[in-house]
Amino acid sequence: MNEPVHLQGGTSQILVMGLSHRTAPVAVRERVAFAEPRIPAALQTLREAHIAEEAVILSTCNRVEIYVATRLPADLAFQDLEEFLGRCHDYRDPLTDHLYRFTEPRSVEHLFRVACGLDSMVLGETEILGQLKDAYELARRRGFTGPRLNKAFQKAFHVAKQVRTETLIQRGSTSVANVAVELAERLFSSLRPCTVLVIGAGDTSEKVARALVSRGAGRLWVTNRTHERAEALAASLGGQAIRFEEWPTAFAQIDIVISSTASPTPLLDRARLERWMRHRSRRPLLLIDIAVPRDIDTSVNELDDVYLYNVDDLQAIADDYVRQRQAEVARCESLIREKVRAFLQPPQRPAPPGDPAPSHA
Repeated sequence: MNEPVHLQGGTSQILVMGLSHRTAPVAVRERVAFAEPRIPAALQTLREAHIAEEAVILSTCNRVEIYVATRLPADLAFQDLEEFLGRCHDYRDPLTDHLYRFTEPRSVEHLFRVACGLDSMVLGETEILGQLKDAYELARRRGFTGPRLNKAFQKAFHVAKQVRTETLIQRGSTSVANVAVELAERLFSSLRPCTVLVIGAGDTSEKVARALVSRGAGRLWVTNRTHERAEALAASLGGQAIRFEEWPTAFAQIDIVISSTASPTPLLDRARLERWMRHRSRRPLLLIDIAVPRDIDTSVNELDDVYLYNVDDLQAIADDYVRQRQAEVARCESLIREKVRAFLQPPQRPAPPGDPAPSHA
């Protein structure tokens, strides 16, 4: 790191230096990530080295960013920040090609875009806003922010709220698991009375089951040809394992089936399901077939009160939501640019009073 230098006179400017899933692989991101307990000391280092008057460090699985308000020339500040990042993590390989560096107005625009979920892997997601608020609050409580960053971050949070309410950027779920939950919530007035059966113990079926449980599904059963795997998945989800040969006998009690096995032939066909549906008193049945090849014959969808979705159906719904979100990006970015201009515009000074108008005799 350069020798400490005194900040230059004039108004401090907001700079951002960072890397993200767009510029660096996970192997690099994990090396330079900050564990939360280390952040206050890192912020203190930035201040003591006279790199920044104010600073916030945002560190998530997808990005590491340093926001500073400084009166240093931008090129010197960025050089110091890159060296600071390398030293903090004893990272000796070059970071230059992975890093982005923004000065005003781009730095403020980037902050607003991050807050709105426009720079996220999942367009429009809201988790990053909470992470950004946490990073800001940590710095603010410790006294590492001041007038410039306080105003910028608070404005970013306001813009994010405005984007959520005035655009469709967050419309619909963009993962297979969340689409499945959305379909379940449309079909059943409440998930709380629902019984979910997971057939197989694959990764995607686990994600769908976990999403259903997180949204209040009342009872979860897991079955698998290898009973020990069923027991392990059931335990992790707070459910109950049942033996593979026993799940058909429990079918009358089931509302949602998530099937993901390696069976070469369908587990459920129309004839078998038609017999079972007679004992359900016209209760709807949601079937989510994630298996390839498919576990459930498509002809079951012709039965009354049966709703079948396979993995391609779920992905198509998710992709449609992604397209709808992408169509909203231009509206969001126009709003952000307008807010950035307003944020950076110097306050208007009142005009000096003019000479009094001459009086006429």
